[in-house]
Amino acid sequence: MLFHFKTQFPTLNPFWDKYLEFQTRLEVPAKTILLEEGKVSQQYIFIEKGCVRAFFNNNGIDKTVQFFFENEGLTSLDSFVNNTPSLSSIETLEPSVVYLLPKQYVTQLLEELRHEPDFMQMILQIFARRQIHYMNEFVSFIRDTPEVRYQRLLNERPHIVQRVAQHYIASYLGVSTVHLSRIKSKLAKGKSHF
Repeated sequence: MLFHFKTQFPTLNPFWDKYLEFQTRLEVPAKTILLEEGKVSQQYIFIEKGCVRAFFNNNGIDKTVQFFFENEGLTSLDSFVNNTPSLSSIETLEPSVVYLLPKQYVTQLLEELRHEPDFMQMILQIFARRQIHYMNEFVSFIRDTPEVRYQRLLNERPHIVQRVAQHYIASYLGVSTVHLSRIKSKLAKGKSHF
């Protein structure tokens, strides 16, 4: 949310640099839970290396909501802002290097930044991107078939298909791994006719 905007807002770099010392750098294996569903989010997470997913449990079945990669940041925003139990868990899918910035320092940083001229533009860009992403996901789940959603994933975010295990992709698309295999097979046959 914040630190990966360094390159876009260089005038704010003195603020970023000031808060680097308050971050904890962790090298963690795959399948490390960084935030557990039901716990209150107290850390902002920045990914230096690796892949992370946000997911929730639906009657014993994991439902993946989103994937995050290098130079992206995340937290359970509602939980982080409102001190409420998180609706989702955050877990690494690959061996990862992440930085954790405690909430108190995020709050201090935001307080300092709010007087800077570029700050409102930055915050609006962050929220607009996330809002558009989630709105597109929501509309796609209503409007599109799983085949269309998978094709869009291939076209727009091929790195997810290349790096993420099939059962997580199936969970993200809302289908079983068997159904995903059928979709992939159908798409492969369709390409062979050209």
